[in-house]
Parts: sequence; C-alpha cells; structure tokens
Amino acid sequence: MNLAVTAIGRDRPGIVAAITRVLLESGGNVDDSQMTILHGHFAVMLIVSLPDDASVPELQADLDRVGNELGLGGITVSPVAGLDRGPGPTHVLTVYGADRPGIVHDTAETLASLDVNITDLRTRRTGDPASPLYTLMVEVSVPDGAAPELERALDGLRDSKQVEVRLAELESEVF
Repeated sequence: MNLAVTAIGRDRPGIVAAITRVLLESGGNVDDSQMTILHGHFAVMLIVSLPDDASVPELQADLDRVGNELGLGGITVSPVAGLDRGPGPTHVLTVYGADRPGIVHDTAETLASLDVNITDLRTRRTGDPASPLYTLMVEVSVPDGAAPELERALDGLRDSKQVEVRLAELESEVF
C-alpha cells in the first residue's frame, strides 16, 4: 500500500530521524520526498510504501506520538492510489521582481492556461524589508511543441506584471 505522510512544525534536529524510524519499524520505505524549512518551520511530504498488512491506524498513532514529542503541528497519513510519476520536468522558469501579492498566482495561471505542469516550485523573499524582492523558481513540464507559445505568454507576464522572467530548457540527466 502507498501512503502520503505530511508534517509541519517548528524546526529542530531529529524530526526526519523520528518520522523515518516509525516508518521503518512499520516496514515502510520512503519512495519519494520533499523536505524544507519555511519561516523556521520544517515541512515534510513523503510518499511511503508499506506492506499490505500494515495497520494505518497504528501507524497514525505512532506518528502522532512522535509529533507530540517533537511539538509538530500535526502529522497526516493519507492513502495514495495510482502512483504515476508522469512526465518529468523539461524546463526551469525563474520569475524575479519587486514583492507583491499575486506573483505565484499570475505565473501559475499563465502556465496552466497552456497545460504546462508544475513539477516543483520554490519561492524566496529577499532584500531590504522596506522594498523586498521576490524570486519564484519553478520546474515545469512543457508539452511538446508548446515552448514558443509559452515564451509569448511569458513575455506578456513580463510586461504586465513588471517582473523578470527566464525560461531555460533542462539538460537531460544521465544516471
């Protein structure tokens, strides 16, 4: 069985060790994950495979106990069906400009209008607190043949929202 495990709480050493210990003791394997610190809070999302006879309520109880010990705001466990990685990222998009509400939405709406899928997204506010700068870094999967149309749409985003935008094709990875 496949489960999504998510947690967030004030950052401190030992969170990953404690969560993965519970998963390991339940016979689980971390298949995919994203972990980061957001404004001093550690956020984790895991896709975990467990034996079919594993007890989800027992796993949730064990993770809740660990969450309470670590002061996490909450740990959720949800079944995940039909795992399909889908197409991987083909391009990296960077949007940079004066901070204002709507940069993420405007960019995501532009991408969605062209069926461009977001595979990873990160933001960062930097600079002088009186006039902060906003950086949005997005890995995207651009459908075959859609790059020229996407470039035109990004030109519109540049002009209408007064941001710098750069789209770069990803090099294919060799393993």
